[in-house]
Amino acid sequence: MKVLLTIGEFSRMTHLSVKALRHYHDVGLLEPADIDNSSGYRLYAATQVPTAQLIRRFRDLDMPLDDVRSVLAAPDTAARNAAIAAHLERMEYRLEQTRATVASLRALLQESLSHSAIEFRTVASTAALAIREQVGFGDCDPWLGAAYAELYETAAAIHLETSGPAGALYAQEFFEAEIGDVVAFLPILGGDGAAPTGRAHLFDVPAAELAVMMHYGPFADIDRTYGALGTIVAERAIGIDGPIREHYLITDAETDDVSEHRTEVCWPISRSTNG
Repeated sequence: MKVLLTIGEFSRMTHLSVKALRHYHDVGLLEPADIDNSSGYRLYAATQVPTAQLIRRFRDLDMPLDDVRSVLAAPDTAARNAAIAAHLERMEYRLEQTRATVASLRALLQESLSHSAIEFRTVASTAALAIREQVGFGDCDPWLGAAYAELYETAAAIHLETSGPAGALYAQEFFEAEIGDVVAFLPILGGDGAAPTGRAHLFDVPAAELAVMMHYGPFADIDRTYGALGTIVAERAIGIDGPIREHYLITDAETDDVSEHRTEVCWPISRSTNG
């Protein structure tokens, strides 16, 4: 005999609120087994309890409803597990970001950041292998990771020798509009003349006059170095329009200890009238 439960009974059995159950019905995630024609009351089958408990656990993990729907509709165990694993990876990435932000906030509250001295540097145009795209501010870290992996792979494939640390150019709108032109580049020496493939292309990093400050530690704190460097540039009235550069001297490719990471932040300047 099929046992039907009122929405209140089903709520108590699954620890999902009546409001949540109504919403899941409305969006087609968990439909009642039956609806009473005279009263309109939702009725659930006892066999739906395990499904409801799964939904609650997925929602406790902040899984979007569309992803929950994909998991429940998965054609087999492998597809279901792949969808769950993908969400867990996203959660782990967000957790790492949260930990980095918490550590950065504690450092900000407890002590002042010790900055290296500012350096003024004139750089010549540099041959590079590059990937250039419009990138959202929040998407930049994974985009850079994929871009540098492709750049190093391409350089090896066409026998290009690197001539310095990887870097990136960030257009002003990247900061101001949270999306903008980003150029990930890898300085190179001559190769065998073969053309790069994929997104990579040959690129001349433009000559520039720069104010440079070293950032020590994780990227979660890099805004503090930007603030210190930008303040000096503004006080001296030497800043000009142009992309900001970052040079990645020590990264997670060299060490997992983020306190050992080193990044040069390079602000475009002109000292012709203020130097």
